[in-house]
Amino acid sequence: MDKSVPPGAAILLDFIRETEVGRSDRASYDVIYGHNQSKLPQPLTTMTYGEIVDAQKAWSKRFRSSAAGGYQFMRATLIDLARANPSQRGDELFRPDLQDRLAYKLLLRRGYAEFIVGKISLVEFAENLAREWASFPVLAATKGSKREITRGQSYYAWDGLNKALVKPEKVEAVLNEALEAARRPHEPVEEPEARPVPLPVPKPKAKPVRKSGRFWTWLLTAGGTIVTGLKELNLVALDWRVQMAILVVIVGFAVYAISSMPAVRGALGLK
Repeated sequence: MDKSVPPGAAILLDFIRETEVGRSDRASYDVIYGHNQSKLPQPLTTMTYGEIVDAQKAWSKRFRSSAAGGYQFMRATLIDLARANPSQRGDELFRPDLQDRLAYKLLLRRGYAEFIVGKISLVEFAENLAREWASFPVLAATKGSKREITRGQSYYAWDGLNKALVKPEKVEAVLNEALEAARRPHEPVEEPEARPVPLPVPKPKAKPVRKSGRFWTWLLTAGGTIVTGLKELNLVALDWRVQMAILVVIVGFAVYAISSMPAVRGALGLK
């Protein structure tokens, strides 16, 4: 069953298909009137909408009816559905899901929505279905297409072609089941949870030279080395306190530079 068909309607459509063609499996969608599908050059579900409408004209003469598919669509019905739905393409394959959607449109035409909300009675809706599908019986005496009919007869009784194929009690039971399913709250279909898209890791900005610990360490180390060299050559004389100050500054910047390295900070457990 096509997923666009609501639960209550799906129950009813399965029942209609089984009543009309005698089965509700995948093969039911390939049946034509009188179970003459084996006489066709190809399965119905491999033909396009337009091809079927064209072929149905000959089927009416050859098989006495143009009824085709799981829901036994008449040629006039398919033409009318196409006119009412401009988006329906003639080159679309007559697959099961398309047949389900078309049959659901017929249910809506016959008052399915009104039946679900209580605007029409079960008996009235059943008669509407009997007008659409000849295998369905009416649930109360009424005027049929040819003459007065009684409960359990096809709406098209006495036309020499159609008769009811299911008991009225069974129709009542299925309609009540569909009604209950349609009014029952249904859990929404859960969509797969979208995975968060990882944000791009920003590239570290280059640290200005003036803020680099390594730069100042190298600079002071080089400066200290030069001053020490000049002193050894007796080109400059520094007081021991000045020398100590220079040494402390060099060591401090060296410690800072080393501790700022990522590998060192990770090893020390620093953030």
